[in-house]
Amino acid sequence: MSVVKKVARLSLRFRIFIAMIALTFVASMLIGAVSVYQFQKEARVYHQDRLERKEDAITEHINYILSTTTYPLSTANLPLIFKDKIHELANIHSLEINIHDLDGKLLISSKGTFSVDTMSRSVNPLILKIIQASPSKRFVDLRIHDGQRYRSAYSYLKDNKFKPLGILNLPYVEETSFYQEELQNFMLRFGQVYLFMLVLTVGSAYFLSSYITKSLQNISEKLRLTQLNQLNEKIPIDELTSKEIRTLITSYNEMVDELERSAQLLAHSEREEAWREMAKQVAHEIKNPLTPMRLTVQSFQRRFNPEDPKIHEKMTDYSNTLIQQIDTMSSVASAFSNFASLPVQQNENLDMVHVVKLALEIFNEDFVTFESDQEQMIVLMDRSQLIRIITNLVKNGVQAIDPDAANKAVAVHLTQEGEFAKITVSDTGKGISMANRLRIFEPKFTTKSSGMGLGLGIIKNIIEGYNGSITFESEIGKGTTFTVLLPITNEQQI
Repeated sequence: MSVVKKVARLSLRFRIFIAMIALTFVASMLIGAVSVYQFQKEARVYHQDRLERKEDAITEHINYILSTTTYPLSTANLPLIFKDKIHELANIHSLEINIHDLDGKLLISSKGTFSVDTMSRSVNPLILKIIQASPSKRFVDLRIHDGQRYRSAYSYLKDNKFKPLGILNLPYVEETSFYQEELQNFMLRFGQVYLFMLVLTVGSAYFLSSYITKSLQNISEKLRLTQLNQLNEKIPIDELTSKEIRTLITSYNEMVDELERSAQLLAHSEREEAWREMAKQVAHEIKNPLTPMRLTVQSFQRRFNPEDPKIHEKMTDYSNTLIQQIDTMSSVASAFSNFASLPVQQNENLDMVHVVKLALEIFNEDFVTFESDQEQMIVLMDRSQLIRIITNLVKNGVQAIDPDAANKAVAVHLTQEGEFAKITVSDTGKGISMANRLRIFEPKFTTKSSGMGLGLGIIKNIIEGYNGSITFESEIGKGTTFTVLLPITNEQQI
C-alpha cells in the first residue's frame, strides 16, 4: 500500500514518462523471449524432420539390400547380410546404424561402441513394448545429457512378407551450434535495435508526457489564479486538443461564466447594500444638523425678548446658525440626488471643444494639458453635466499623482471616432490595482481619505444616460487612461 501511495504522489508527467519506458522495456523483453522460444522450436522441428527423412532413406536402402541379398531372410542372418553393407550405409547417410534382434539384443553396429556412453547396447524392454503397441511400429526416444539433446529412432525391419526380422536403431545427436550462433547474432542485432528504440522512447516519452500535461498545467495555473472578485480569462480550445482535455477546458470555461454571473449578482447585492448604507449615511448626515437647529429654535424661543437691545444681533446669529445647518443638509441632499440623476437635464447643442477648454480653466496645475484634432465638435447634452464629467476625471487624475513625482502629467485629448466624440484623460499616477478595477464605478467606493465615493458613479450614470460609454486602462506605477465616448450631433441639427 505504501508503494501505491508513493507512486500516487508522483507527478502525472513523470508517471506517463516512466510508464512509456516500462512498456517499451516489457515489450522488448517479451519479443526477445518469444524469439528465443521460436529459435529453439524451429531447431527441434528441424532435427525431428531431419531424423525422419534420414530414417526413411535408410529404411528404403535397407529394404533394397534385403530384397537383393542371397542369404535367407531371418533374424540370425542379419549380421551376415549387413556385414559389408552397414558401414557403407552409415557413410552414405552420415548416421550411426544399429540393428537389434526382436528381443532387443544388438546384432550389428556401424560402430564398435555407441557415441553416447550412457546408452545401453540393448533396447530397453519398455521401448520394445511401446514399439509393439504402436500402430506405426515406430518410436523415437528423446534424452538430454549434459545439456545435449539425443534422439534415438526405433523401427522394425521386415521381410518381403512384412514379417519382423529385427529392430533398426538410429542414434541422432542434435547439433545446435548453428542455431546457437544464429540466436546470438539475432540477439546482438536485437540488442542494438533495442538500445536505439530505448533512446527514441525516452525522447518520445518526454515529449509526449510534456505535451499531454501541458494543457493540464495550463488549466491548473488558470484554476490557481481564478478569483471571484476579478475578470477571469477563459482557456481557448484548438483543433488539436484531445476529447478529454476539451471536456475539462469546457468545464473550466463554464465555471468561469458561472463565476462571472455570481460576481455580477454579488456586485448587484453589494450595490444594493451600498445604497442602503448610503441611505443610512444620508439620514445620519441630515439628522446631525437637525439637532442643533432644534436646540437653537428652542433656545431662541425661551430667550426671545422684543425689548432686548441686542435682539437684532441675536436674530442674526440665530439666522446664520440655521442657514449653515440648512446648507449642510442641502449639500448632502445634492450629492445624493446627483448620483441618482435626479436633476432634470437641460440639453442643448454644445461645442465640446469650447466647453472642455472652459472646464479645464479652473485647474491651476501647469501639467494639465488639452489637445483636440477637431476645431469644433457638436454634442447634444447638458452643459453642467459635461463639465462635471471633465472636471471629475481630471481632478481624479491630479489626485492620483504623487506630489513629489518628477514626471507629472494629466493629458486631455479630444478626437472623433466615427459617430462618437472620444475623450481620453491620461495621468501618470499610481494606477488602479486589480482588486479595485471591478469596483471603481460602484457607489460609495473610494480609495481617497475624503469624499463619499460618488464621483465616478455619477459621471458613469450621466454618460450612459446619453447612450455613451466609459472605460479605462491602468498599469500600476505608470498611470491610468479613462476613455469616454459620447454620440456626436448631426451638424444639420445645429
